Parts: sequence; structure tokens; C-alpha cells
Amino acid sequence: MAEKVLVVGSGGREHALAWKLAQSPQIQQVLVAPGNAGTANCGKISNSEVSVSNHAILAQFCKDHHVGLVVVGPEVPLAAGIVDDLTAAGVPCFGPSAKAAQLEASKSFSKAFMERHGIPTARYGSFTDPQEACDYIRTADFPALVVKASGLAAGKGVIVAADRDEACRAVMDIMKDRAFGSAGETVVVEEFLEGEEVSCLCFSDGSSVSPMPPAQDHKRLQDGDLGPNTGGMGAYCPTPQVSEEMLQQIRETVLQKTVDGMREEGAPYVGVLYAGLMLTKQGPKVLEFNCRFGDPECQVLLSLLKSDLYDVLLNTMSGKLASSALVWHPHRHAVTVVMASAGYPGSYQKGVEITGLSQVQDTGLMVFHAGTALKEGSVVSSGGRVLTVTAVGPSLETALQEANRGVAAVGFPGAVYRRDIGHRAIAHLKQHRLTYKDSGVDIAAGNKLVDMIKPLAKATSRTGCNAELGGFAGLFDLKAAGFVDPILVSGTDGVGTKLKIAQACGQHGSLGQDLVAMCVNDVLAQGAEPLFFLDYFSCGSLDVDVAASVVGGIAKACELAGCALLGGETAEMPGVYAPGEYDLAGFCVGAVERGALLPRLGDIAEGDLLIGVSSSGVHSNGFSLVRKVLERADISYSSPAPFGESGQTVGEVLLTPTKIYSRLLLPILRSGAVKAYAHITGGGLLENIPRVLPQELAVDLDASRWSAPPVFSWLLKEGGLSEDEMARTFNCGLGAVLVVSPLDAQRVLRQIQAHEEAWIVGSVAHKQPGAEPVVVRNLKHSLLSTGLVASGDLVVEQNGGCHGDGSRPHKRTRVAVLISGTGTNLQALIEQAKRPSSCAEIVVVISNRPGVQGLKRASLAGIQTRVVDHKLYGSRAEFDGTIDRVLEEFGVELVCLAGFMRILTGTFVQKWNGKLLNIHPSLLPSFKGVNAQKQALQAGVRVTGCTVHFVAEEVDAGAIVVQEAVPVLGSDTEESLSDRIREAEHRAFPAALELVAGGALRLGEDGHIAWRSDPQS
Repeated sequence: MAEKVLVVGSGGREHALAWKLAQSPQIQQVLVAPGNAGTANCGKISNSEVSVSNHAILAQFCKDHHVGLVVVGPEVPLAAGIVDDLTAAGVPCFGPSAKAAQLEASKSFSKAFMERHGIPTARYGSFTDPQEACDYIRTADFPALVVKASGLAAGKGVIVAADRDEACRAVMDIMKDRAFGSAGETVVVEEFLEGEEVSCLCFSDGSSVSPMPPAQDHKRLQDGDLGPNTGGMGAYCPTPQVSEEMLQQIRETVLQKTVDGMREEGAPYVGVLYAGLMLTKQGPKVLEFNCRFGDPECQVLLSLLKSDLYDVLLNTMSGKLASSALVWHPHRHAVTVVMASAGYPGSYQKGVEITGLSQVQDTGLMVFHAGTALKEGSVVSSGGRVLTVTAVGPSLETALQEANRGVAAVGFPGAVYRRDIGHRAIAHLKQHRLTYKDSGVDIAAGNKLVDMIKPLAKATSRTGCNAELGGFAGLFDLKAAGFVDPILVSGTDGVGTKLKIAQACGQHGSLGQDLVAMCVNDVLAQGAEPLFFLDYFSCGSLDVDVAASVVGGIAKACELAGCALLGGETAEMPGVYAPGEYDLAGFCVGAVERGALLPRLGDIAEGDLLIGVSSSGVHSNGFSLVRKVLERADISYSSPAPFGESGQTVGEVLLTPTKIYSRLLLPILRSGAVKAYAHITGGGLLENIPRVLPQELAVDLDASRWSAPPVFSWLLKEGGLSEDEMARTFNCGLGAVLVVSPLDAQRVLRQIQAHEEAWIVGSVAHKQPGAEPVVVRNLKHSLLSTGLVASGDLVVEQNGGCHGDGSRPHKRTRVAVLISGTGTNLQALIEQAKRPSSCAEIVVVISNRPGVQGLKRASLAGIQTRVVDHKLYGSRAEFDGTIDRVLEEFGVELVCLAGFMRILTGTFVQKWNGKLLNIHPSLLPSFKGVNAQKQALQAGVRVTGCTVHFVAEEVDAGAIVVQEAVPVLGSDTEESLSDRIREAEHRAFPAALELVAGGALRLGEDGHIAWRSDPQS
């Protein structure tokens, strides 16, 4: 369901926030309070007159108008505790708490905080007595010339004095003459720092930070950085003065340290953190912190943000920044120019009419309003900084030219603006000599990678080769390796779009084995021993850690295969690949004695048998189809896998590495018993086996003779794939197929089975004219019969009871979920019910508390919600009766209690007996009631877990449907144990839901579980 969002504020920053939020397809309406002329009735955006200073009124407004999120722009309401008050009232609000906002609200606190946590900043003193401040200024052994009002002063409470006398006068102006009111009751006197000033902002979820591109504000009124200080006359982004290395340094020494320090001091920082920095000769030093977006930095930053801002804010508030990287428009620059009223920053005239705005926007520029209002249908000025014109271009110069052209087209009599925004960056770029690194190729990073992988390659040395990297070419001595009359065999391959899954999951190490296996297993098909391997790694920008992980996996796989990693190529090609993307290719060279070359086509005869060797899963072919099936099933890589081992995600199962068969099969191939070996790679069973057969022969395979990993059953059913499509695309459980005579078959089978699963899967027959060379019988039946998907000790039949054979769709069970809070178990149930194979349909979510996160989860999933607030009822019976009426209204057949924190009456439980499921965080009957995790730790048990059970009148005493065990670690705290049990709950509850909704089990009349042998009967 589309969301309503309220943005608090009236400036250009707030217009930019509303503009970016309105681009989200998840947003229905953006309200801005109080807003300006630019946010009045502009598409999804409109203004609201609700009071933002009275937080109680604002909270009630949000509830009455179904506002799902409040985004606070300026610092004053943040310091006043708007986030704390709205959150307490059940209204989600983006921004730091009042305690965390002290970083901006109190410069005295901020400086002391930086000192406590070793964050680089200027030397300083904090004073409440003006005379003491002046004494400090005159006696400091450094230029103590920066005087700041400690409190909030609308960005104007800083005086940079030319000498000590001027600094002392500033102290007196602030403290005695109260130039900034109560904000100046405490002053901070700082060391004057020299260097370039930049703004580095980040999103923080309380533990992780996600930096934004560095920006630079222009405080002085006039070109050339002349004139009085202002709130900001323009900004640009990114700043070339801040290199990637420096930004990483700022991230570690300033941003992350600050977030870590705030968390340690009991004030987790959640929101946007702004660090104003001076780039000194000693490194970056903090000038100030702000607790929100800067204005006008916000305008340029959001113009370059590619990600959905609404998603970013939700991920920040829910602690998911580390797993959801922000995406920025690459190779783009943004410039914003502020147009101010004549006389600003002093007194100025209001009500000046502004024209030409629509024509400027028609050119593709953005005009963000600040001090504007509507008067008789016209836009007029109402403040000092009136509007900003923002342009995005391929270079800073281009963006500045476009912004200046836009400013010139605005009809605003007497407007004051600068024409040189970004002049420092342009001068820096002209002075900076171009290097190869500037083009995007980092030779130093490449050298670092080589140094990291040299010892890994060295470990793969074998007879005939020492695997020393660094030469122009690699050498291999065939004679030293024992070959007499060898034929060289080469193979090359990649890993296909399995790359996409690894990159999406951030798991790169297993790809190395995939790459080596695909090449080595091909070479093996000629009977050859793999001798050496070469890899090719290409990317747009080299991430040394990622590349080292991939190549490290290649080196380990070479050891498994018995070949040397002799060399490779790392190609950094800016502009060819998107950020975070890379490609892989591998090359293997092997050798085989002339008389042992495979396949031996002349020896293969009708009646020969086929031995199939098990695969580990999909291996490295067919992933484009796999990804399409996942997309249609609306399943993400991070979802619990409906196939594979307990606790595995979809991504983890799919990234299971390809098996390498060389060490297993080489001795068998050399024995002469094998006439042909087919690697089941791209083309599946149907296209690879014929590659090793004489044209007059065919093979008959019986799929009932081997076991396929559950992923193939799931793909067949979820994708609605035909048998032919399965057999032509996937290995279907067989990674290799050997052709042997009937006399040798059992001996060869036993040799393989000593190390690997293998089966006799078919035979060779004469090929009839026009017949297919490969026939696979019983494939669909065999895969469907393995449709029981293991999840630890749980077994859930994915299609039983709801769809049967797909020809007779059955009615889904109508389910209600009762919640009280965040709804993480609810989310697991929602994801299960989304699956086409699910037996359940969640028709309503009921909460006894308004405004909880679980209600939002339901709304986003398109599920109807109801709030039955227990505080409004005089008795439990009256409360339960209302819930019962809601359940009847929606025709509910099964109720799941997912974190529902109310005890239901006996009357209610009796009525819904056998239709109420609850989940409890222990292995019942142990540790009933509250604090189950704490009870488990106190009891010293080594295993606990979770239990899904039918609800009985006695608490936690109903018949058990599903349990999943969780080991108790020696290092466990109550929190860490709870986290792991919660993960188990997210698997167990959906499994139990399917068992009950699908009719696989029910609550018997004796209060025990009654299983049905055929849920469809």
C-alpha cells in the first residue's frame, strides 16, 4: 500500500527531500509542514498547516491522516526532541534523538565528545565567563581566533577573527551583548585551522555508516569568497579535493568513530550525520557536526542519489544499512546556486514577485524553493535565501554553466547570487596533473593484489611447475611431470550469471572453485590430467578485497584439482562495468598420453552402461533461468531457502560451488575401464552426452535411478518448466556421466561410491533414424517425488494439499495474524504466503497496539489491517469478543499469534480450538512463560530453540506442531541467543503454517497431533 510521508521544514532542503521522496513508487503523498511555494500542490507534494512545534498535535495529525513516516529537515525541532516524542506516540520519525542531536545543539558537548573519543579536531576551550575566554585567547600558544556560540544560531554563530582583539570583541558581543541570545551563554574558542573546507555526510543506523559523496558549501556572499558570512550561497558535489583514500580515512576516523562513540555513551545516532571538515596538512579535522542534511548541500546530494530515498530512510531506521548499499549516479556532478534577496544577510524586502520558474524547469534544471510564498497566484519572496537552481552534468564546469544559465533566466529583481560556485574545485583540477589513477586504473591496487595472491599461487606448485607469479609467461615441464608421448588439451570457460548472485550476496570466494571446476572438468572429458590454470578477472574499478577473495578461491580450487595456478590477468576497465560488477574467465591446460585419449568412440557399443556422478546443485549453468524463476516467485537471495539445509538462504544454496572431479576420476580414467566421460555443463543432459557418442548410438536415462538435490524439484515446480527444458538447461543432479562396459560397471561404480554418490543411470542403445540421441524417462515424476524440502528436522511438502499436480488448484486457507510489535515473524509468514505453492492466504493482520511496525509490514504487502487497542476495553472478554468479530468478518480459518502480547480468554481459545497457532522461544515443555532465553541460560542447557504449537487454555501447553533446535554457545548473552532463536522462528513458523493450512496435520479430539497420510484426500 502506498505510503504518506510528512517532511518538517520550509527551506530548499525540505523541498529537495520532498522532491526525492515523491519519486518513490512506494509513496502516495508527501506533505510538507509548513512548506513554501515550491511544495504547494506540486504533483504528489502539497503543504500542510499542522503545527510542527506542538509534538502532541503533530502526532495525532499523523495518526488521523495515516502518515507512515515523518522526515525532519532542520536542526531546531531535532534538538527539541521531535523524534523522541513522535516515536513514543507510535509515529515513525527519521532523525536523531534529542540526546544524539547534542552533537550540533551544543558545540561545548561536541568538542568534549571529540576529545573523549580521539576524533581529530581543532584545539579549543569552552567558557561561561567572557573574561576567562579572553584570557584564553591572549595566552594560547596557537591562534585561538575562532569564536563560536555553543548553542543553535541558525548557522551564523561562528566568528573567524583576524586577530586576538577582534576575537575578544566577538566574545563580548556574544556573551555580554547576547548577539545570538541564549545560544551564546557558553562560547567555544578554537584554534584557527588553515586548509580547504568540505562537508562529509553519511546515513547512520546507530552502528553502521553509509557515506555520501563529499560536497562543498560556499558561505561568503560574493564571488571570490568575499563579503559577509551567510547560511550558504551554493554548493557542489563531489569534491575532487577529497580522494577515495581520504574519504575512507574520514569514514573510519570521523564518521564511524562518532557513531561508535554515541552508541557507547547511550545515545545511538540514527539519521543523517554531517561533518564539516578542514583538510589541513595534518589531515582532515572536524570543524563542526550537524545532525541533519546541510542546506544547500542537500540539493546537490539528492540530485546524485540513484537509490530510492524512502528505502534508504527505512533501512537506516531499521538498522539495515550494512546490507543495503546506496547507489549514486556515477560520473555525474551537481551544482546548486542560491538566489537571495537584496540586502541579505542583513535586512531585505519581502513580497518581490519571481517569474520564469516554469521555463527554467522546462530546461531540465531543478528549482528548489526556500523563502517563497504564494500571493494571489504569483510566487513572491518571503525570506533571505529565496530559491536554489540545481543542475547535474558530466563535469563540474558543465553543471555550473547550466546552473548559472538557469539563474539568469529567473525573473527576480535585485537578486543576489554567486557565479563561481565550485571555483576551488575547478582550480584544483587545473593544477592537478592527470594520472593513470585519475582515469580509473589504480596500479598500486593491482600491485597490492599481486602481492596478496603470490603466496596463494605458490601453494599450488606441482611437479613440472613452480607457480611463481610475476613473469611475462608461465612455464610447464611436461617431461618432469612424467609424460612420454603427450597430447596437450586446453579448455576455457566462465561461471555465467552465477556472478550476479555472488555480487548481490557479497559472497565471492566460492566462484573460484566454480571457475576452476568448469575448465578442469572439460579437460578431464578428453582423459587429460589438468596441469596448470590461468585466470582472467576484469572489472570497472578494482576492489582488492573482492578480487583477492575470488583469486584465493581459484588457488584453493587448483589445489583440489591438482593443477598449478600459473598466472592470470587482472583488467581494470573504467566505464565498461558498473560499480561492484566484475567478470571471470578461466583457462586450463592438461595433457594425456596419446593412447589414453578419450572418448574412445570405436569402443562404445550398444549395451554399455552409464554411470552418473552426483552434482552439488545447479553448478554454474542455467543461472539466467534460475534468476527468472526467483523473480517470478518474488523470492530474494536473502530469503530462507525452500530447498537446501536448515538455516541457509536462497543465495547460499545457489552459490554452492561446482564439484571438481579430477582427483576422483583420473585414476579410474587411466585404468582404461571408462570409454567416455561427459561433463554435464551448459546444455544439460540432452546436449552434453551426445558430444562423446558415435552418431549411430543413443542413450536411455532413467531419472528414477538417481537422487537430485531439492533445488531442481523447486525449479521445476515454481518455474512451471517442462521436462525437456529441465534436461536441456540443468544437470538435474548429475555432474558427470561415464560410459563403461557392463563387465566393468560394478567395479567402477564401487570405486566412485567410496568417495562420491554415484548410480548406474542408463544404457547405450542403437539410435533409430530421426530419434533423439538422449531420452530421459521419469524426470518429472522423480523430481516431484523429491519435493519434500528439508529444513533441519522439519519436512514441508511444498505443493501438497494446495495445488496437487497443478491441474486442480485448491482453495487456500484464510489466515489471520495477531501482533503487538515489529512483526518480524509476521514478515516470515507473509513471505511464505506469497509463494505460489503456499497453502495459506493471510487476509488480515490485527494489532492490539496502534502504529507498530508490523502494521506497516502488512500494509506494504497489501494485507488489510485492523487495530483493536486493548486499552479501550473494560475487560478481556470484551476485547476478545471484538477480535472474534473481526476474524468472523474476514472469514478466517486459522489464526497465528506472532508476538501477540495478550493472554486470550478460555472462551476464545475454546471457540478457536485447533485453529490457533503460537510460537514460543524454547523447546517446550521446557522454559514456559516469559524470559525463556534467560531461563535457558540460567539452567545451563546446551540446546534450546523454538516451538510452534496449538494454543490451549494453559499457557504454552498446546500440542506441538514444529520445533527447531538452536545450540547454546558458551559466549551467548540473552541478546545473542534471542537473535539466533528468532532466525529459527522465521523458518519454523512458515513450516508449521504450511503443515496446518495444507491439512498435513490437525489437532485431534484427544488434544494430540493427528497426521494425514495424504493431505489432499
